[in-house]
Amino acid sequence: MRRALTTAGLFVLIMVGAGPALAVPPPMSDADLLAKSDLVALVRVLSVTCISVSKDERTGEPLRNYSANVELVEVIKGDEAKGSDVTVTFHELPKQIVGPWSVFYYPGEVVWTHLVKDGDAYTTTWWNSRGEVVHKAIITHLPTKPGETVAIPRVRTEQPAQ
Repeated sequence: MRRALTTAGLFVLIMVGAGPALAVPPPMSDADLLAKSDLVALVRVLSVTCISVSKDERTGEPLRNYSANVELVEVIKGDEAKGSDVTVTFHELPKQIVGPWSVFYYPGEVVWTHLVKDGDAYTTTWWNSRGEVVHKAIITHLPTKPGETVAIPRVRTEQPAQ
């Protein structure tokens, strides 16, 4: 009995001393995503550019910030016209964070997404903002140095609405 209490006590000390673990918050419902998003669209990712790299203050890990140029294939909600291009920003998070908090976009993929306006660009509404992938990415690696871009050729099926 004493050994079991000692083991349990040691376990509690280890868990308390480990510090708080960062876990993924619950996903937003489809209704909440729609309500909180400025733009809900099917997008074709044309290019992704690494815009900066900074060190995480806690881990020292290099974290990249990206800018994706996406073509709006279908628009469910928002003021942007079908066929036009918008910029979507996203970034890496430290590897120690548990869960899929970051949303990444890869050239060539066609995917449903929920976005909020962020200055002149958009960013994802929540970590589960990316919906169904309609077409898989052609390029599955992202640039690693600021100024580098990976892109696919543009193939327009329609002209942007005026």
